[in-house]
Amino acid sequence: MDWKTDIAAALTRIAPHVRRTPVIEVTGLWDGGPIALKLEQMQHTGSFKARGAINTLLSQDVPKAGLVAASGGNHGAAVAWAASRLGHRAAIFVPDMAGPAKIGLIERLGADLHVVPGAYANALDAARAHEAETGAMQIHAYDAPATVIGQGTLMAEWEDQGLDADTVLIAVGGGGLIGGAMAWLDGRRNIVAVEPETSCALNAALAAGAPCDVEVSGVAANALGARRIGDICFDLAQSTGVSSVLVSDAAITEAQVLLWRELRQWVEPAGATALAALLSGAYRPEPGERVAVLVCGGNPAPDPAG
Repeated sequence: MDWKTDIAAALTRIAPHVRRTPVIEVTGLWDGGPIALKLEQMQHTGSFKARGAINTLLSQDVPKAGLVAASGGNHGAAVAWAASRLGHRAAIFVPDMAGPAKIGLIERLGADLHVVPGAYANALDAARAHEAETGAMQIHAYDAPATVIGQGTLMAEWEDQGLDADTVLIAVGGGGLIGGAMAWLDGRRNIVAVEPETSCALNAALAAGAPCDVEVSGVAANALGARRIGDICFDLAQSTGVSSVLVSDAAITEAQVLLWRELRQWVEPAGATALAALLSGAYRPEPGERVAVLVCGGNPAPDPAG
C-alpha cells in the first residue's frame, strides 16, 4: 500500500468532521527537558478513534443493514458518533469491563448498544455473529486499512503543526493508532510503543516473532486490552523497527494524576500510558533527545457528566 498517499487523502477527507487537536510544550513534568504533548483526548468522543471511524464511513459504501463494531469503549463511541453524523444505523458491542463512562457515552450517541460479559475478544465474537446474521458492515477497531489510515491522519496533522521531536511515545492496544503513525512516518522518527505490563500484545508479538494471544488485565485494559496485536501493526513494527517498552499500573496512575495536577487534563489511564514511560524510566532519552508524547484518550471513570 501507498500509506502516505492514502493518509494524506484521508486527512483532507475527514477535515470537515474532526477537530484539529492542540499541541503544547511543557516543562517540569519530569526530570528531563521539555516535552511536546498532543492533546488528542480533546477529539470528538474523547479519543483518536473518531478519525478512523469517520474515514471508514466516508471511503466505503454502507449497507442498509448499517454498521457493527466491537470495542473496549472508545472505538464504539467513535463509530456511534460517525454513524449518527452521517445518518447510519450502528450496533455496538462492548465488554462489561468497558465501564460506565464509556458505556454511557455510547448510549447518549444513540447506537444500539450490547454489553457482553468478558473482555474485548468476547465483544468481537458477538459483533462478528451480528455481522453474519444481519449483513451489517463491520468496522474493526484497529486491524483494517481504512481504520489505520484514519488514525494515521493524527501524525500527519501533528507534523503539519510543527512537530519537532526525535522520538514520539505512543500507547498501544491493538495497534491502530501506532500503526497509522508508523505508516505515515515510515522510519523518519523514532517511535516508542508503550504498553501496560499486563496488556502487552505488541511487545509479546515482537518477542515471539509473530502475533500471539496474551492475557489482558490492569487499569488501562478497557482501552489497551487487545488480546492479540493487529497484523497490520505487527508488519509495520517489523519493517520500521519500532521500540517497545512496558509500564506498570502504578506508573500509569501516577502519570494520570500528574496530568491533572500540573495541566488540569483529566484523562483515562490509557491516555496517560505513553507519558508513564518517561516518568517511570521505562524509556530514557539520550542527552539532547527531543521527545513528544501522544495523550490519546479522555474517557475516565467516573464520568463527570454522570
